[in-house]
Amino acid sequence: MELIYFTLAAIVLYIVSDKIVLTIERKRGERLQNRSVIFFFIIITLTIISFSIIQSLYEKPVSETPQTEQPQNAPATETKSQ
Repeated sequence: MELIYFTLAAIVLYIVSDKIVLTIERKRGERLQNRSVIFFFIIITLTIISFSIIQSLYEKPVSETPQTEQPQNAPATETKSQ
């Protein structure tokens, strides 16, 4: 299920990043020279933020993670010689 969320997020991020670049170009009144570089920085920033959020939602709480059995130290017994 997590894979589906990452895939949907990637599609949405692509569309949102494209809209942001188009909005910047519309406000400037001309096409950006390095459009692909600007698009890359926008999408990578949004991707890091959104994927971190998705990943944090799927992390298991500490109490649910299986714990390995740790050997218990037996108390040292002293033998008394008589």
